[in-house]
Amino acid sequence: MDENFYMAFTLTVLAGLSTGIGGLIAFFIKKHNTKPLTIAMGFAAGVMLYVSFMEIFPAAIDSLTHYFHSSSKGNFWALVAFFAGMFLVALIDKLIPSHENPHEFHEDEDELDSSGKSPQQKRLMKIGVLTALALAIHNFPEGLATFVSALEDPTLGITIAVAIALHNIPEGIAVAMPIYYASGNRKQAFWYSFLSGVVEPIGALVGYLILMPFLNEMTMSLSLAGVAGIMVFISLDQLLPAAEEYGDHHLSIYGVVAGMMVMAVSLLLLTGGHAHTH
Repeated sequence: MDENFYMAFTLTVLAGLSTGIGGLIAFFIKKHNTKPLTIAMGFAAGVMLYVSFMEIFPAAIDSLTHYFHSSSKGNFWALVAFFAGMFLVALIDKLIPSHENPHEFHEDEDELDSSGKSPQQKRLMKIGVLTALALAIHNFPEGLATFVSALEDPTLGITIAVAIALHNIPEGIAVAMPIYYASGNRKQAFWYSFLSGVVEPIGALVGYLILMPFLNEMTMSLSLAGVAGIMVFISLDQLLPAAEEYGDHHLSIYGVVAGMMVMAVSLLLLTGGHAHTH
């Protein structure tokens, strides 16, 4: 158990910190070209949508069906958790005051003059920060998922950690790019993306200490289905509208398709073409 504990924690740390790899991309981008931003946001949305619908959500349904010995109950509770995840993000979105919320448009001339930033730059900054916040929130259960699955089954843990590490790289890009385009500060862009991933091992530890008594196949599967809902909502509500706004509509969609393909291939390689089985 102890050996597994350290291995599980190491995997979680590595998976989490790979957002920083995405953040490093900010150092290689020319600021006045917004095409990479559009493609990166589309790419991140594609990755998150694909992994949610094709991997996380079906795994949660399988697991809950197995737990309840009933596919109708399994499907029902997975759906409840999935939409609960969506409502949770929608609620967080509503609670963020409108001047902090990238979806509420307003142009404040005084603010513009004093900070020297255009409304567009401010909106990008907010999208970056909100994405970092949203990813940090979803990295919390994700860290826990990596950790717990690695505790139970180290090989499955490695699979999930690598999958999470792979999709954390474009997530890091999704955080770093808008912040870099808004601030022109490469280091700041990198740190935001790096910090959104640090939450992953923290989530694993806190979750392990607090939730361990309550953790079973059901609670884990429900939280996974919730995470899928969170990721779908963020993709549709934040990443895609922003991607469209900063570039050609087609570029953002090519980004989505590329993200889906990268995730599909990585999952195929990781699982050897087999879905998770019990």
